[in-house]
Amino acid sequence: MSADWRYARAAAFGRVVDAWLKVPPATIAVPQETRDIPIPLPDGVELLADRLRPPGESPLPVVLIRSPYGRRGVFMALFGPVFARRGLQVVTVSSRGTFGSGGTFRPFDDEKDDGLAVVAWLRAQPWCDGRIATAGASYLGHTQWAVAPYLDEPLEAMCVGVGASEYVSSMYPGGAFALDNALSWSVLIGVQEQELGGMQQVKPGFGFQRRTRKAMRGLPIGDAGVGALGRPSPFYTDLSSNVETIERWDPIDHSAGADTVPTPVTITTGWYDLFVSSALRDFARLQAAGQTARITIGPWGHGEPGSYPTMVADQLSWLRAHLLGDRAELQRPPVRLFLQQAGKWLDFATWPPPATPAPIFLQPGGLLGERPTQSVPDTFTYHPADPTPSIGGLMLIGKTHGQNNREIEKRTDVLVFTGEPLERDLDLIGELNATIYVRTVSGHADVFVRLCDVDPRGISRNVTDGILRLRPGAPTADQDGVVAAEIELTATAYRFGRGHRLRVQVCGGAFPRFNRNHGTGEPAATATSAAPYDIEIFHDPARPSRVVLPVVG
Repeated sequence: MSADWRYARAAAFGRVVDAWLKVPPATIAVPQETRDIPIPLPDGVELLADRLRPPGESPLPVVLIRSPYGRRGVFMALFGPVFARRGLQVVTVSSRGTFGSGGTFRPFDDEKDDGLAVVAWLRAQPWCDGRIATAGASYLGHTQWAVAPYLDEPLEAMCVGVGASEYVSSMYPGGAFALDNALSWSVLIGVQEQELGGMQQVKPGFGFQRRTRKAMRGLPIGDAGVGALGRPSPFYTDLSSNVETIERWDPIDHSAGADTVPTPVTITTGWYDLFVSSALRDFARLQAAGQTARITIGPWGHGEPGSYPTMVADQLSWLRAHLLGDRAELQRPPVRLFLQQAGKWLDFATWPPPATPAPIFLQPGGLLGERPTQSVPDTFTYHPADPTPSIGGLMLIGKTHGQNNREIEKRTDVLVFTGEPLERDLDLIGELNATIYVRTVSGHADVFVRLCDVDPRGISRNVTDGILRLRPGAPTADQDGVVAAEIELTATAYRFGRGHRLRVQVCGGAFPRFNRNHGTGEPAATATSAAPYDIEIFHDPARPSRVVLPVVG
């Protein structure tokens, strides 16, 4: 293949990507490229990097992208090459143990030390003018937070897409184990360097996807990695073995330093992204500390194709502003969010925006109301052998939002509470929480709460939800053995239309999104028992189970 043909092909591919992303016109058709640059680490391991830059040799700032997903390919073409075609120098580094880099890939564990070494190496290169910014999405967002709080000389800018400074709360939400997301990502990483590896995981028809679905339904769940891959997955084994000891992951939690980072940070996320809660906390910390930050929250799940034009344009504008002095796109409020079902973007000065807390109370007869009424508790039986299934929600792979919940709501292990038709539109923007009064015999159970939108046809679609794993003494029970389960639901911006009804589901789990609770206290990784157990839900004036809504307008 001639050099002219390669150049023409690269230029044509770049035009196609740019057109899909709807980014401003490129200034460079095909940037200069240097591949497979070795970067030495203090322990003797070498990482491999690719460099893209405008023509010439003068020192320039560097946009650093660190990734375990390779340095090229369709996903990576949405970031580095797009930036480089607009005058930025980009260095993409493969994480330790991936795509030619030496060592063993231990997800999250090595990103801090390796990242600090890479930044130091870059600043010593004659083609770097000492200024470094970072960019990328998902795990590529975590690699940024893994270094930013620890640098003596701060980064010039950070661009974090669908990622966060800590992933622990997403791995173990409410103390449960995010089985589906954990196993799916572990398998994706395990097969990605095979031919069509990533596609085998994402596309339902491929074998690894079918095997993953089958494996997560088996017991014990600690064996699911072998069941899905045909060999051990060290990362999945580590995840599933530490459900009861999540402090193992303290070294990869960089949230404590988020508010000390002086670097300007832009964040993009989605209402159904599995890291949205952590991303919102990162932004709130930065803003409370007076740091320069902005956030964009769209109507997306993790990695939805529709999110990339907004995400890439956001990162490109931030990089151009802080590295090239083009500040035209900075004149917007710090918070931009999409109000679902209203079809419009709204801007606010802070997160969360001003809202009125409005509790809705569970009432007897499956009703919702503005106040609790005298009632006896509702009881349902949770069967670990036939766990309450999940549909939608914050999923890495699969459908996330607006899923029809009617079949699940017919089950006897799902309590359903429904309000009256709304007389006018109701806008919820902000953080939601629930307090559910619960009693079980053993003290072990999960409480899953979901808010749904019921349209005039009776179709019930998920809006937001949350889970809490109960253990004896946590929370503390009253003299009757009843505990107040405080559950954080994922934040949202959503319009319930006139004539629609609010619905709250309460049940004992959402499987396989979260691992089933066996009710025995056995470690999650090795539990195999399947005895059914009863869960009582109280909703009277003394124990007013409720969901608190952030009402705007």
